[in-house]
Parts: sequence; C-alpha cells; structure tokens
Amino acid sequence: MYPFIRMFKELWKFRNAPKLDLTGTHVSHHRCWPWDIDMWMELNNGRTLTLYDLGRIPLAQRTGLVDVLKRRRWGLTVAGSSVRYRRRIRTFERIEMRSRAICHDDRFFYIEQSMWNKSGDCSGHALYRTAVTGPGGIVPPAEVMRELGQEPGQYPMPDWVRAWSDAEAQRPWPPMQDA
Repeated sequence: MYPFIRMFKELWKFRNAPKLDLTGTHVSHHRCWPWDIDMWMELNNGRTLTLYDLGRIPLAQRTGLVDVLKRRRWGLTVAGSSVRYRRRIRTFERIEMRSRAICHDDRFFYIEQSMWNKSGDCSGHALYRTAVTGPGGIVPPAEVMRELGQEPGQYPMPDWVRAWSDAEAQRPWPPMQDA
C-alpha cells in the first residue's frame, strides 16, 4: 500500500521550509518500518522506489513546482529510473534522503536522490527521468521553467546523465517479445 500518511506528514513538515532553487537539495529523514522490509529483513527494493517519493514530492513543493502544477492543472510522472543499491537498510534504521533536480532536456527533468545510513555511507542512489504532463501530453520543460520564473537551459546536463539518457534512447520500445 502507498504510504499516504507518511507523504502527508512530509508535506506538512516542510510546508513552511525555506524555498529551494530548482537544483537545491531537499534533505529529509525516514525510518525503515517493518512493513517496508522483505523476507531478508531489509528494505525492499520496490519499497525503496516508493520511499524516494517521500523526497521528490516535498522537493517539488519547496521549489514552487507544486504551486505551478496546481495553477496550470498539470501533473507529474516518472518516465524512467536507474537505481544503485549499495548498503542494506535494516528494520528500524534511520536514513537521510537527499533529493535534487539536476537538469532538463527538451522533454524531461532529471532528478537524483540518495539514501545515507547513520554511518554516513551512501546506501543507494537513484536517477529519475521525470515529466510534467498536461492535457496535450508532456509539457516542455522550457515552459515549466518559465512558469517557475527561471531561464530554460540554465542547468547544464552532466556527462553521466547524458550518457544514461543516450543509452536509454538505444533501448527498443516496445520491448521485443519472444515468439
């Protein structure tokens, strides 16, 4: 089940937090609860993706994006992700999550998120390709940037993000089906 209560708690908690620049880092703290674990008694890989929502949505709130979405009646969607899992997160462990937008291209925004354990080690890192959507489909990031009062293209795409995006463009869609 989606953690709606946890999401509302995060939105409430950060409702008066200082505004962030689009590429500013939102830092939040979470706990791995028994309903987040798998049979190996660690944070479930699928649940990890859900918990990353608890950082992305407040990030959107703090950058002013949520206000723009409401005003324009736009939505958000995830168009792709790549996740690295490096350290186990066990039941009741407290984690620090860091979330920030990196850049955009002509269709998507790219967001990175990471989880850090109490020892200061990075437990996992995710790169997301996200889009703002409207009645006509994907809203060009340049239009979203102007709505946020920012200049489009002011955040250059790092080489590692471009390499991932280029690799994703080579992936067949729809996937091949075995006959």
